Formats: sequence, structure tokens, C-alpha cells
Amino acid sequence: MPHTVSYKNYEHHTGTRAQAMAPSKETAQALARAETICRAHGVRLTTIRRTVLEALYSSQKPLGAYELADLLASNARRMAPITVYRALDFLIEQGLAHRLASRNAYISTLHDDGSQEATAYLICDGCGTVEPASSAAFAGALSDLLARADFEPRAKVLEVAGHCSRCQGHGHGRH
Repeated sequence: MPHTVSYKNYEHHTGTRAQAMAPSKETAQALARAETICRAHGVRLTTIRRTVLEALYSSQKPLGAYELADLLASNARRMAPITVYRALDFLIEQGLAHRLASRNAYISTLHDDGSQEATAYLICDGCGTVEPASSAAFAGALSDLLARADFEPRAKVLEVAGHCSRCQGHGHGRH
């Protein structure tokens, strides 16, 4: 049975148009990958968790828990924020989502290659997009820094705020 998400209330609440179609082939493949990860961890990707993950994956920007609750509302019935937070906690535990602390918002990590390599999230203050970035040099430098400090990280994530190349071209990035 195809899985769909109701996005009709999202535009009303945020002024942002969200896709209201069935998952694309890319989204379906990413969700299948998430199912595989959950099975390997011995946990279930329930309908609610899958729906929240699909919304994060389909979004071009980070979403807060209340935005997700509004986005996923169907027939004027809103998902309880605590339900969204529980789904988000699960997705983070499984490595399928990440909380951007500087924005108190969430993104899917299904776009990433799945490695536990150090990641820098480049967050545009102009358009709100988030791009994961990593390199062997970045990962090596961070590993060296952690080793010298004798520090064992829980996560290797860096949030970098600024302006993407598109927004720099529109005058948002330079003053």
C-alpha cells in the first residue's frame, strides 16, 4: 500500500508550499533504507515514525516539532506534539534524523551516506536550507583534536551558520 502524507494544512500555517504527492522514487528508496536500518537495530519504523521521517526527508528546510504536527494534520486533526517528539527521539536514536540545536529544528539524515564520519551542517540564514558536508581532512582534524583532548564524543557534528552561494548573490550574505 503506498504511503502518503497530508501536507495541505502546512501551506496554510506557514505560507510554504509542501509537496502533496506520493513519495518519489528517491523518497521511497530512502524510506526502504530506513526500514532496513531499523530492522538491523531490532526496532520498528511504525507508521507515525515513518510519516515524520518522510516529512523531514521531503522538506527542503529544517522543521520544528510543531511545524511537523501542523504539516501532518489531516482533516483538521493535528498530531499531538508529544507524539511528534517521541517519533523524533526515535529517529535520532536510529541515526535517521538530526536535531539542529541552533535552530531547534530537525532534518533527515537519510541524505547522508550513512557513515559515522564527522559532519558539518551548513545552515543558510537567508533561505534556511541545510547542507551536510564532510571531508577526510575535516574528519581527520576533528579526530586528532579529540585524541589530543582524550575526549570520546557522542556525536561528531558541527553546525555552521552563514549564507549559501544563492543567498550571497542576492545580497543576503554580505553587508
